[in-house]
Amino acid sequence: MTRGEQRGVRMVRFAPVSIAALALLAAPLPAHARDIVVHMKNMGKDGAMVFEPAFIKAKVGDRIVFTPTDPSHNAETLPAMLPAGATPMKGALNKEVAMTVSAPGLYGIKCMPHYSMGMVALVQVGQPAAADLVAAKAVKLPPLAAKRMTALLARVR
Repeated sequence: MTRGEQRGVRMVRFAPVSIAALALLAAPLPAHARDIVVHMKNMGKDGAMVFEPAFIKAKVGDRIVFTPTDPSHNAETLPAMLPAGATPMKGALNKEVAMTVSAPGLYGIKCMPHYSMGMVALVQVGQPAAADLVAAKAVKLPPLAAKRMTALLARVR
């Protein structure tokens, strides 16, 4: 085989690899996930015992970081307001906790020590189904938590 023929064989042999590499480069890259910080406060713009912001819009893969700006708070998911397949989260008192949202839908969040005082938040991931919103509105919460959650659910679009 001449040197020219050998080069032709090599080019043919590596052509599928080159095509595969080009295909990978041309494929759209996933969007970078972001960190969204939520502060847990004794007093905020919406009153006493609040998450700020209390309504969070996120995308699948985003990380929600709950930071205890004031002492005596935690953040945990409400079991009745968690999308199918999502991992529950429960942070320790006075500790920062992060939750990576893994499924579209509505994530209800509470501060256990101040739940009865209405300390709740809502994370909307993507566009929830109408049935998800109906189900979230039907969840039984303590009166002050229900009042705040109703206002948060009204913001879902």
